Parts: sequence; C-alpha cells; structure tokens
Amino acid sequence: MNKDITEYQALIFDCDGVILNSNKIKTQAFYDVANVYGHEPAQALKAYHVQNGGISRYAKFEYFIADILKKTLDKMELQQLLDNFAYEVKKALMTCEVADGLDLLRKKTRYAKWFIVSGGDQGELIEVFAARGLDSYFDGGIFGSPDDKDAILANELKNNNITQPALFLGDSKYDYQAAQTAGIDFTFLTDWTEVRDWQSWINENNLKKCRNLTDLAHL
Repeated sequence: MNKDITEYQALIFDCDGVILNSNKIKTQAFYDVANVYGHEPAQALKAYHVQNGGISRYAKFEYFIADILKKTLDKMELQQLLDNFAYEVKKALMTCEVADGLDLLRKKTRYAKWFIVSGGDQGELIEVFAARGLDSYFDGGIFGSPDDKDAILANELKNNNITQPALFLGDSKYDYQAAQTAGIDFTFLTDWTEVRDWQSWINENNLKKCRNLTDLAHL
C-alpha cells in the first residue's frame, strides 16, 4: 500500500482469510473429499492446497488427479470431486466468521469501488454473499473461478471497471503475484493467513501488512 487508504479508487478483496474466516474450512474440505482415495493422496492434496493459496479448486483437483493420483484426467471424476467439495464448503461458508471492520472501512473509502476477486467458485461466492447480506458492499462485482485472479484482474482493468489507483487486500503469495502482474498495490492481511513463513516472506518482498480490516480502517 503506497497511498493513504482514502486515495484508492478501487479496493479488491480476496475472500477466504480476508472477508471470511474460511481458510481452515477449505483446507479440511480438500482432505475430506480426497480421502476416499486414501490418507496419503488426501494429505498430499491438502499440502498442495496450503502451498498454493488463492489458486482455484479447479486447478487443484486437476493437479490431484494428474499429478498425485497419476491418472488420466477424467471430466466426470473431476466434476464429482468439485461437486463434493462445493457441498462440504457451502454449508460452512454460510456460518463462518465474517471479518470485523467492513462498515468502518466502507465509510472511510466511500468513493472507492469494492470488488471480490477470489479463487472460490464465482456462483458459490455470489450465493453465499447474498445470503449473508455482504453482497451490497461490493459494488464493483464478485468474481471467482473458473477464471483465475490474473484473468479477472486483467479483464476488469481492460473494461475500466477497476480504475487506478487500486489496492489488492490478500492473504496468500498468489494474491501478491496477481496484484503485481496487474500493476496494483498490495497489502497482506495476517490474522487468518495459512502462509507459514509469512513474516520472512513479507520482509523479503518489502510488503505492507495489516492484521485485519479493522486495523486497515484505522490507518
């Protein structure tokens, strides 16, 4: 974050670990869904998910079939995994903790457009955010997979839906990489991240950090 928060025309939020305290929920769901293939493949998928936070479930389950199970990618098998994962996750997303500070930050940045750009399934995100009364915050749109964050950011910048200066608020290394590729400022949120080496990583990359949205609103 290179400017005062009130100077940004667009604020872009990841969902899991930023808006919703859902990282651990999804990590466990990856393991549970893959466990029908055995503990070791399920554990390998769980580890891959944690190491690649922010990347879509589509890419992760494709990796699971092709690289962990060493099988030819079967679309029906992939869809079954995706359906089982969505079933497990949606129930939990309806009840998990929502980040404090949304109202305060929205008032402070009332002239900025707000966006969700997530690795989560877009239809699922729209449904959950509407059911939980969160969709009204995000006047710029709620975006997710199967498009990845790089593609979403590139498209919304091209369409002038996201206008600069813009700030991406994320909790994964991929969030930072996507922001950097798009030429967008970035702040790392630490409270709910699953990046195990985040302290050394943000120091190495000279990144701005905040604990959560409440802290950000008070800057």
